[in-house]
Amino acid sequence: MKLNSLEDLLVEELRDLYSAENQIIKALPKMAKTASNSELQQGFQEHLEQARDMCSASSRCAMP
Repeated sequence: MKLNSLEDLLVEELRDLYSAENQIIKALPKMAKTASNSELQQGFQEHLEQARDMCSASSRCAMP
């Protein structure tokens, strides 16, 4: 994709971040389930909640 302006760059970066958050949302439950340490499991769960919040906030941004 050719970026013609700073706005194009911003939109492209937001899309990339949104995609990354969605990927981690899919991976974290599996990681928590297979973690052998309870603190690590809790950390994965907390990160999952944060990722869901971030994804929700990102989806409220106007994406052309």
